[in-house]
Amino acid sequence: MFTRKSSVRVAVSASVAALVLAGCSSATDSSSSSSESDGAPGEGTTAVGFIMVGPKDDFGYNQAVYEGSEVIKEAFPDVEVLTAENVPEDDTAATTMEQMIDKGAKLIFATSYGHLDAALKVAEEHPDVVVVQQGNTITTDIPDNAGTYFGTVYEPMYLAGIAAGASTESNKLGYVYAFPIPQTIANINAFERGAQSVNPDVETITVSTSSWCDPGKQQAAAESLLSQGVDVLTQHQDCTSTVIQAAEKAGAMTVGYHADASSLAPEGWLTGAVWDWGPLYTDIVQTVIDGDFVGSEYNDNFRVGYKTGTNPFVLAPYGPDVTDETIAAIDEAQALLGTDEGSPFVGPVLDQDGDTVIEDGVVPTYAENDAMDFFVQGVVGNLAQ
Repeated sequence: MFTRKSSVRVAVSASVAALVLAGCSSATDSSSSSSESDGAPGEGTTAVGFIMVGPKDDFGYNQAVYEGSEVIKEAFPDVEVLTAENVPEDDTAATTMEQMIDKGAKLIFATSYGHLDAALKVAEEHPDVVVVQQGNTITTDIPDNAGTYFGTVYEPMYLAGIAAGASTESNKLGYVYAFPIPQTIANINAFERGAQSVNPDVETITVSTSSWCDPGKQQAAAESLLSQGVDVLTQHQDCTSTVIQAAEKAGAMTVGYHADASSLAPEGWLTGAVWDWGPLYTDIVQTVIDGDFVGSEYNDNFRVGYKTGTNPFVLAPYGPDVTDETIAAIDEAQALLGTDEGSPFVGPVLDQDGDTVIEDGVVPTYAENDAMDFFVQGVVGNLAQ
């Protein structure tokens, strides 16, 4: 179970085509328009829905969501699990959630950053349905039947950076990312800071694709980075196979993201920062079924990390090139991150211009890290506009 603790509020937004609605058992008939029920929102629900922005087998973000939904199917055999893939970050998301409500869902996981607006719209129109959104933040008053949740992604990315910094021979790491949202910026910065902790000469070169999943742009970004002498590639993309396979083909090393894709890089895989959603999803579902959602940690902007509980973002297994010495350094760093004194961003932290952003000895809060809007010293490249 996840310890109920305080959560944080940050910042926002939306945008991206096609849908598949699949029930994992027989559908339950329900009225298409929900009305206020006598019980708590979602209480006793017999169906749960998950909408994903991409395919369930992307070796990345959406695959991790789907695997989490499979855990729910096992943990709650009497609950129907509905999934929809390739749901864009537009009105299609709301339509898809409405279809799930028609099939009896009283709890829906809207799992892409840009699904937030649709999630809040559906929550407003169906007060007896709980809608939780993954990764964004509600900046207005939070309804009794809504909330957001996420892990502190940058913590395991810091640890993965240690593996990259210890393994590189060129001292050049490459980072393919989508959009310069605070979550992504914090991940890139943490990766570089982790690498610097064991290799002060290392730098992380960034390329933006302006897309969560565009294999053509990913291939071009990976080739650009490799041509600059990068010998370790990582990424913040929803679908991850293109970048990983490009690194493997070039004889470079790779750090995975979102899901364990070590099978794609048997030679160059170092580790990965990946989602293990099952325990958190299970606790959310149980909280809703029990009628305890209102006023819970999930009826808020819930964030969990090494300091506050069980982070759902974890390290993947290590590859053959990661030494015992490096693993020991990662274990020591992870233990420190769980203390009051630990953080990937404990000061001093300098930005790209060499200006002090976080003073010496200062440990920023999760909320401050989740609002990050600058690249740290050692990161190469401008923030994409």
